[in-house]
Amino acid sequence: MNFSKDDLQREVFYKTSRSGGKGGQNVNKVSSKVELLFSITGSVLFTDDEKQRLTEKLSARLNKDGFVQIVCDEERSQYLNKVKAIDRLVNTLTRALIVQKPRKATKPSKQAKAKRLDDKKQQGAKKESRKRYFEY
Repeated sequence: MNFSKDDLQREVFYKTSRSGGKGGQNVNKVSSKVELLFSITGSVLFTDDEKQRLTEKLSARLNKDGFVQIVCDEERSQYLNKVKAIDRLVNTLTRALIVQKPRKATKPSKQAKAKRLDDKKQQGAKKESRKRYFEY
């Protein structure tokens, strides 16, 4: 994970459009909504192994052209929306590059099995004692 915001900034494309929401008349005039597009396959920042991992983990975030797409229209300023979008991209890529440790299968100990069975017997005895016996 040897990339920074500045490195990503060089490989990112932005699309801007008019945003809904707060801003009054400004909303109708200014293109403040930012759509960030990043190509994993076209990036020089990642190794082939990292690109494969990113493509697998972020497959749901890829659009039909193979770009990671992040949309931000929370702020009134286009600049602030660009900053938020690049922060989200860095966060997304960092989380996707984390390799999970493989889980080691374990089995319960003899003592744990015995305790569980003993607890089941006690619970069964408690319920059995609640029954009423009727003689006809």
